[in-house]
Amino acid sequence: MSKLDFFKAKIEATISPMEYMQALKATPEAFVIVDVRNAPPQAMKQKIAGAKHIPLSQLKERIGEIPKDKTVVVYCWEVWCNMAAKAAIILLENGYDVLELSGGIGAWNTMNFPVEPVV
Repeated sequence: MSKLDFFKAKIEATISPMEYMQALKATPEAFVIVDVRNAPPQAMKQKIAGAKHIPLSQLKERIGEIPKDKTVVVYCWEVWCNMAAKAAIILLENGYDVLELSGGIGAWNTMNFPVEPVV
């Protein structure tokens, strides 16, 4: 794969927090956002407002909770975390339309976008 092909594929498979907020405002019914972090609530403390929390370790068993008629946006901790990429593979293999949120919740928090407590 060439560098050009790599970056084109990366852009096609990801969405930035700003792009997601714009898309969500335009067509909120088109998206579902899924937090795939594996951690107890006391370690996570917060999630993106409206996100469904399905830890990567439970994704295969709970995949039916995710609607197939929406674009699924998955996220994890930060740029160093690959749980969202692993979740994207599972979802793509099962026929979902998936994007990875660039930078995870770390980037989201940097932008001061809405969050809510993890329960």
